[in-house]
Amino acid sequence: MSYERRIVFTAVVALAPVALAASLLVFAGDFSTKVRWTVLVFIAAATFIATYVLHQQLVFPLRTISNIITALREEDYSLRGRNTQRDDALGEVMTEVNALAELMETRKLEAVEAAALLRAVLAQIDAAIFAFDESDRVRLVNLAAERLLAQPRERLLGRTASELGLSELLSEDAPAAIDRTFAGGAGRWDIHRSSFRERGKPHRLLVLVDITRALREEEAEAWRRIVRVLGHELNNSLAPIKSIATSLEQLVSRDDLPEDWRDDLARGMRVIGSRTEALTRFTHAYARLARLPEPRKRSVDVEAIVRRVAALETRVPMDIRGSATQVAADEDQLEQLLINLVKNAAEAARERVVVSWIANGDGLTMLVEDDGPGVSGTANLFVPFFTTKPGGSGIGLFLSRQIAEAHGGTLTLANRADESGAVATLRLPLTPSAAR
Repeated sequence: MSYERRIVFTAVVALAPVALAASLLVFAGDFSTKVRWTVLVFIAAATFIATYVLHQQLVFPLRTISNIITALREEDYSLRGRNTQRDDALGEVMTEVNALAELMETRKLEAVEAAALLRAVLAQIDAAIFAFDESDRVRLVNLAAERLLAQPRERLLGRTASELGLSELLSEDAPAAIDRTFAGGAGRWDIHRSSFRERGKPHRLLVLVDITRALREEEAEAWRRIVRVLGHELNNSLAPIKSIATSLEQLVSRDDLPEDWRDDLARGMRVIGSRTEALTRFTHAYARLARLPEPRKRSVDVEAIVRRVAALETRVPMDIRGSATQVAADEDQLEQLLINLVKNAAEAARERVVVSWIANGDGLTMLVEDDGPGVSGTANLFVPFFTTKPGGSGIGLFLSRQIAEAHGGTLTLANRADESGAVATLRLPLTPSAAR
């Protein structure tokens, strides 16, 4: 039985005793037939009217609430319920339904504005952005992605990654950067992958950033630095060589040579030879930076390397602190790195140099500490050929950092916080799988 019929049946059952009692009184009393039938008609009419009014009072508000909820489900927030008085149950229900409609309308407007902002932001981003659903079908692309594949978004949405030639870029073992030619252009692309969930289903995000221009700018800037450094060093060497050569030419072209002209000539040639040798050392050092070989990693004993390096330094006492630890590294390169660090620390130290290390879950952390005056100009410490030491080459720290980064680690140099002096901090992964 439906809800409406139950209301009618309940009303009839509730009024039936009253109607029956009135009918019995009329027929049992001394009334005429006309009066009796008139009373029966009034009883029937009253029962019908009462039942109809009760039906309307209960069903109509429920239908109104149903219509409002249906409109909300269809994202139509224009309907509102009446009779929102707070002193009755139906009014409270209508008030809450209207409040729900206003809240959903506000949330819908916020969602529309957020989506419009997201589209505007995505349109301004130069990186190509693709969003794929659990079936690897495209669900979102930005303007840069359309230009990259030379297709409008209408033709891209719904297509699979394999159809677009992007499936290999979604795999977890894909390289972080690739050289690739797309329909919209060619170059070197930096790849970023991430995942998110929408409506409980997994989605994946693919971002392709064109780093060709940045690499070219970095390359051009690197060449400019090389030219400046080489030009500076060549001028520093060639200028005195030219001056001395001119002086010697004038000396030997004189008719009346002084008695010590041979000594002057030998002294000038020695200066020229010295500057030439210095220039040769400089060019060799520069070439060394350009061809650092890839590290051949294997498991090496950290303590053994540290003790070998410490044995080479006799100017100050060496304090070695650490336990037996194995690390994945190129033994020769790691030893050269430590030689540079220990040499710098020994030159700055007053009394001693402390070399310590500790291994934890994140990898190996090694400290080389001295008790000297500390370092100044930390921003330029790792700049090639920058040095604060007389006769320094300026490549030791730069080469050391190159070795550390080639092993997937880092190298920093800073002043000590506990006392005077500097500390070099080397961090390396313990296993080859952890190295980059």
